[in-house]
Amino acid sequence: MLENIPEIFRSITDKEFRILVAIENKMKFYEWVPIEEIVNFTRFDLKEVEYLLSNLAQNKLIHRKDQTYEGYRIYFEAYDLLALNAFVKRGSVNALGEVIGIGKESIVFDATGGLIDRHVIIKLHREGKSSFRHVRVKRETTGERRHLSWLYAARLAAKKEYDALVALYPQVSVPEPIDNNRHAIVMSMAKGQLLAHSRLDEPDWYLDEILSQIKKTYGLGIIHGDLSEFNIFVNPAGCEIIDWPQFITPSHANAQELLKRDIDNVLSYFNRKYRIKRNIEEIIRSIIA
Repeated sequence: MLENIPEIFRSITDKEFRILVAIENKMKFYEWVPIEEIVNFTRFDLKEVEYLLSNLAQNKLIHRKDQTYEGYRIYFEAYDLLALNAFVKRGSVNALGEVIGIGKESIVFDATGGLIDRHVIIKLHREGKSSFRHVRVKRETTGERRHLSWLYAARLAAKKEYDALVALYPQVSVPEPIDNNRHAIVMSMAKGQLLAHSRLDEPDWYLDEILSQIKKTYGLGIIHGDLSEFNIFVNPAGCEIIDWPQFITPSHANAQELLKRDIDNVLSYFNRKYRIKRNIEEIIRSIIA
């Protein structure tokens, strides 16, 4: 269905968006939102709500349950459309392109946005979709919210990543944050290509660049927490680090452990591929000094 999102977006009416917002809002309090709650929220009459729900169900944007009472949920694709609608109204996104990346906890779309049709990407978080129980116990991310759902978990992850980008850009080489809504982020496209898929002519220079960015990041009170060759882009000017939803601060109980793991992942990669060896303890001391 991902490839149909632009087509579906153009076909959804304002009233259907209102229905989706109603379900989204009430999912804070219900596992399955009663149709009466949707009527109360939208102030549409029952027959019209039923008709609109039928249309949304045909596009597989909602799920219906009628075992004990008639209730509804939205799918991630509906959440995608709600975020996209907000971006379009704000002018952050003008056109949606193709899917350019699918990971375990995110999907990335090519897009254009702004007054000059700037090339951007939209990152849609998917935390909680593959493992709801795992997300539910991650209290550090989700807090003590009583009516937790995978939509809420994804929303928090996106907000956390966006906040990290805002705090780091432009002092650190990260994508420029442009907008955030629900579980989605609009940002500039990372320059270059993934370190894991590159063959570097000057690996020592690039390693120094990456370590320099880690030091700058630490100086701004942030530790990536999951750094590897798979979230570092390299280009002729240096590097760019992506994927920040798991970041922590130096005051975190596991800060030193995770900082060391980040550095070790980078050093291990350069040692494995380029036979470059560095002293990790000396590097850590220079970063936290």
